[in-house]
Amino acid sequence: KMPILKGEASHYDADLHNLLCCCQCADVAFCPEDLSSLVEAHKVILCSVSHLFMLLFEVKSAADIQDASIVRMAQDLFRVETRDSSPSATHAGPPCVPPVKVVVKDSVFCSCLPDILHFIYSGAFQWERLEEDIKKKLKDPDKTENVLEKVKCILKTPGKLSTAKECRSHQIRHLYSTSLRLFFNTPVLADVIFKIQGATVPAHRAVLVARCEVMAAMFNGNYLEANSVLVPVYGVSKDTFLSFLEYLYTDSCCPASILQAMSLLVCAEMYQVMRLQHICELSIITQLQSMPSRELASTSLSIVSLLRKAQVRVECPTDW
Repeated sequence: KMPILKGEASHYDADLHNLLCCCQCADVAFCPEDLSSLVEAHKVILCSVSHLFMLLFEVKSAADIQDASIVRMAQDLFRVETRDSSPSATHAGPPCVPPVKVVVKDSVFCSCLPDILHFIYSGAFQWERLEEDIKKKLKDPDKTENVLEKVKCILKTPGKLSTAKECRSHQIRHLYSTSLRLFFNTPVLADVIFKIQGATVPAHRAVLVARCEVMAAMFNGNYLEANSVLVPVYGVSKDTFLSFLEYLYTDSCCPASILQAMSLLVCAEMYQVMRLQHICELSIITQLQSMPSRELASTSLSIVSLLRKAQVRVECPTDW
């Protein structure tokens, strides 16, 4: 009889909100026209929720979006300060490059930007709370409505209207888990490249440090990885590492076999991602329980051996 395991609750939204609070790996700095103050953010997070930001940071062109209202709002609301050292939007750049400066032309909107970013980084589903926060800050119904209309345009899907009702019922709780998938294993906006088994895998430091404490320490400490674009990975296969990264980006994982779950469990233990460990353990137990005993006996699975191997990898990091 297998033990009963309960899955750990997701903390995906909280991870991304904490990223905004700590601002590690920020690559965008919003500021007013007089450049008096800065609010830092992350391109990959902003682009994951908004076609307007995709346009602003050259992930998409106006021809790709084909929505005049989004293009017009991007032009009217923001101005990107260009610089010769700015990395291309489609290639990994050195981590030492300072954040891209984005001037917010609307002073009222700029004053509400911290609240708007907290709304976006919290999953962009607490519309009523954003309304209340802006009302309290501005104390002017017309200005409040103007700012909220701009937020609706930022969140707008090209070619569709964005009404208050839609914003309230939109329920973009899993917005990142679907939209960040667009940036999984792609060089678009990537700022780190993992080298594994002779292959390269592009990724985004902002997502990694938000979702994995080991990665956060690795890119924020005195390790070589903190100042390197190319980061080698040892001890796991490319497929397993890709599955690990996919979980970080999407908060979902569904191993196709027990062996895949075991390999991913080893990787999750290496990087100390507890919820993914629990998911893998639950997957292994579920698959074992559903496997007929005769079929299980005929396989070459050695669960005890694999678990022992996983434990050794955790206790002996020099083998990584």
